Amino acid sequence: MKLKPSLLSPLLGAYYFFYFALVGVYVIFMPKVLLELGYSTVEVGIVYAAAPFMRFLLPFVFRHYLALTLKVYLLSLLLTFAGTLLFLATVESFWVYLLANLLFGAAMGISLPYVETIALGSLSKGHYGKVRLWGSLGFMGIALWLGKVLEAPYHALYYLSTVAFLTLLFGAFLTKYDTTSHQSAQDDASFSLSKYWAFWISVFLMQVGFGGFYNFFTIYETSHGISLEMISWMWSFGVICEIVMLYFQGPLLQRNLLNILQFATLVTALRWMILYLFPDSVMLTFTSQSLHAISFALYHTAAITYVFSLYTQKKLAQQFFLGIAFGLGGSVGAMLSGQIYGENMFLIEAVITFISFMVLWTHQRRKAGLAYEI
Repeated sequence: MKLKPSLLSPLLGAYYFFYFALVGVYVIFMPKVLLELGYSTVEVGIVYAAAPFMRFLLPFVFRHYLALTLKVYLLSLLLTFAGTLLFLATVESFWVYLLANLLFGAAMGISLPYVETIALGSLSKGHYGKVRLWGSLGFMGIALWLGKVLEAPYHALYYLSTVAFLTLLFGAFLTKYDTTSHQSAQDDASFSLSKYWAFWISVFLMQVGFGGFYNFFTIYETSHGISLEMISWMWSFGVICEIVMLYFQGPLLQRNLLNILQFATLVTALRWMILYLFPDSVMLTFTSQSLHAISFALYHTAAITYVFSLYTQKKLAQQFFLGIAFGLGGSVGAMLSGQIYGENMFLIEAVITFISFMVLWTHQRRKAGLAYEI
């Protein structure tokens, strides 16, 4: 039975809510859980490089061999849930748990680009942000809840499996709204990463700079005397600022998207400098978290909208964005942050993010020289 079009926004909102609640448990609490189970910071960095690395590899597979069809999407939802069950069985063994993270990362890297294409193809720029903010609410909700109730390491894994199942449930309903072509990507010879190489390098470096924040922010702040409950509020405050931006960003996205991306990248470099200079200041750490509205919400929406406009292969382009940014960038960022964790970690990440800004500026100059109009 075909679902009513009016149900699209609520179903998208539910998918985003549980998908990013899943990300919240995985990013905010699981690194600390692994440390409590005896993992070293280097091992945590390796584990958190596994899932993003799979997201990086997947687009190349889909570019040459597969199409992101309904069946592949549904399989990815099932494997995401199965991966969380494997975590419960393997977390005590580093190498087996690492393999489970490879499966989990591959599955997570398929479903989000599929849903983003449905959302971008069906919603206006302003409405997209108002639906996407439900993902931020899911992320914030799980951060606040687990910050209060989490007592034993395995409890985080139970929550992980629960929200993965709910992501599967609501994600399955969205297939009724997929109207884009499933034609094999290799049939489109015009698809090129090299044409916009500077843009892709910039988004890669931007996410490398997020590595320490995503994987070690909780550990970094607790080492400077901040309580876990306060850190949960810091995560949540950043998400509240993100939600406000997502709700009101529509008019901003009518402006030059590249200028928005440059501004957001510079603000992110400033954000990491604040964390480097004032790690034990609750007020200034909250200030840095407020910048999440720009460095994540505004940057992310501007970036995926920009990518959506660049390529005719919409799903493949979104896969490459997720793969190169959150995949390769996230993987390298996780590995690097595990190696450089310490007092200078956020200084190094501020420098990397500033380099991302410079490369993006190069992309803008090259694009203007090519007289390519979006």
